[in-house]
Amino acid sequence: MEVRFEDPSLERLEKDPKYTAGLDGALVKVFRKRLQFIRAAVDERTFYVMKSLHYEKLKGDCDGQRSMRLNDQWRLILRLQEDDRGKLVVIVSIADYH
Repeated sequence: MEVRFEDPSLERLEKDPKYTAGLDGALVKVFRKRLQFIRAAVDERTFYVMKSLHYEKLKGDCDGQRSMRLNDQWRLILRLQEDDRGKLVVIVSIADYH
């Protein structure tokens, strides 16, 4: 799937090996691997199949967004959109759920 970023610092976090955005190095590594996984996915069903991601739709103030686990503490917040080429994933944020 195609990936876009709502926050330019998250795009930099993926592309710049020296940039950590103040996050733990292990978390940054998982973030980059997760983006590779998202890009390789055919569609959203791929995320549901991999149970360890705990992929879910969010509710309330985050309605329309989804999340997947990066580790026990951090989650990747994203939104699905469609354009003329099909579905794409918009990376919104990395959130601390604890």
